[in-house]
Amino acid sequence: MAATDAHTPLLGEITCGSLLQKLQDIWDEVGESDEERDKRLLQIEQDCLDVYKRKVEQAANSRAQLLQALSDAKVELSSLLSALGEKSSAGIPGRTTGTIKEQLAAIAPALELLWKQKEERIKEFSDVQSQIQNICGEIAGTLTINDQIPAVDETDLSLKKLDEYQSHLQELQKEKSDRLHKVLELVSTVHDLCAVLGMDFFSTVTEVHPSLGHSTGVQSKNISNDTLSRLAKRVVALEEDKKERLQKLQALASQLIDLWNLMDTTEEERALFDHVTCNIGASVDEVTVPGALALDLIEQAAVEVERLDQLKSSRMKELAFKKQAELEDIYAGAHIEIDPEAARERIMALIDSGNVEPAELLADMDDQISKAKEEAISRKEILDKVEKWMSACEEESWLEDYNRDDNRYSASRGAHLNLKRAEKARVLVSKIPALVDSLVGKTHTWEEDRGMSFMYDGVPLLAMLDEYALLRHEREEEKRRLRDQKKLQDQQSTEQEAIFGSRSSPAKSTSGKKVVGARGNGGTNGTPGRRLSLNASQNGGRSINKDGKRDDTKPVVPVNYVAVSKEEAASRVSSTEPVLVSP
Repeated sequence: MAATDAHTPLLGEITCGSLLQKLQDIWDEVGESDEERDKRLLQIEQDCLDVYKRKVEQAANSRAQLLQALSDAKVELSSLLSALGEKSSAGIPGRTTGTIKEQLAAIAPALELLWKQKEERIKEFSDVQSQIQNICGEIAGTLTINDQIPAVDETDLSLKKLDEYQSHLQELQKEKSDRLHKVLELVSTVHDLCAVLGMDFFSTVTEVHPSLGHSTGVQSKNISNDTLSRLAKRVVALEEDKKERLQKLQALASQLIDLWNLMDTTEEERALFDHVTCNIGASVDEVTVPGALALDLIEQAAVEVERLDQLKSSRMKELAFKKQAELEDIYAGAHIEIDPEAARERIMALIDSGNVEPAELLADMDDQISKAKEEAISRKEILDKVEKWMSACEEESWLEDYNRDDNRYSASRGAHLNLKRAEKARVLVSKIPALVDSLVGKTHTWEEDRGMSFMYDGVPLLAMLDEYALLRHEREEEKRRLRDQKKLQDQQSTEQEAIFGSRSSPAKSTSGKKVVGARGNGGTNGTPGRRLSLNASQNGGRSINKDGKRDDTKPVVPVNYVAVSKEEAASRVSSTEPVLVSP
């Protein structure tokens, strides 16, 4: 116990020397020999060397690890700088002096900063590449929701490479925008075409691609090459369909108008199909009204054309006879003789035979009416003069009757009106010779220009004028003879009065009565009434009465004109001159 207490203070001061001294003390007590002591001391020294060697080796290994870590850090630093495209970075020591740990401590912050930059750069690359992949998938039409995120090449994370990807992305985004604009434009065209054609827009575009019918968003539209191609083909097909329908509708509209004109359809009935006829002259691009080319509208027009076509034959005779009546009125107004019965029989035969199209028949009659109007216009000036001539002849006849009336100067009612009329009639009668000469000259000119005789109600006008001139000459001679005879009678009366004395004169006994002498053609004193029927059995002309209806009375000539037959009149003109016949 005492020994233990004695050794206790030494425990806090253990050193190699104290331990060796204690070992010597123990050996002394034990009585160890010097040889044994030397042997054991050598063993202790060897054990100490082994411990030092191990510690040195451990220290060497630690240094080697630190050097390797420093080397690895430098390599990683270089690799990061290379991947990021950086030549240098803030925080990297410019010198590599100091202990290994100091060097490692200096590199660590720079490595941490570069690692953060690398992670951020990888994220940027990943975002850009994902967008590129998505747009490429949309363009190619292979985009799927579960597409994997594209792998980023970590060996090249430079800003230059990132700019290249971003430039490529911008190009793809522009292409996507252009494609989307093109898709929307084509979809809008399809919508407009479907509206005009009366088709269902939604089913039409969804047949191309389901996304085109969605109204959720513009960006959801499919913009692949296949969709654009199919959409463009659909537009072409719809435009071709629109063109064909327009051509069909215009053909039907043209038929409708022809049938309406043919059948004199009222404006109210025509107005029911204004939506059909309004596009008869329109181009394909001008037709934009919704439903303008719908199938039911075209079918409606086709049904109406078929209905009118069936009614056409039943109304053809009515229309043809109406035009024939118009033609007869024109010829009657122009005093051209025709054969209306023969013309109507010819029309009936043509319609019943079915050998001529109704439109052609009516067009032919319109052509005849046009030519008849031209003929009437060419004769108008001469006919106006004939009318003046006949009016003057009528006034001349009235004036002769007036001059024979011994009571014309009496104070009876209306005497002053008759006096004024007589004054005007004398002026008009004095112009008859000049009027006849002018009429003859214009008639000659007309006949020379056309190489045919000017017929008036079937009789050559020049023959009528010649007969009138001859009759007028005979009347003048008759008047001269009567004047001479009256002078002779007056002279004889005077001589008798001188021999036998005054006595009542036969002339005075009849002075209170109107002298009525015989006139040619049933008139008095050779000056008959206004007009006389000429060749009544052969003339087919017509006139218009006050009510606007055709009158079957025959055309007339001055009643103081001696009637001559067609054969006699024709003998006065050249036998080679053509004569108008019924058209």
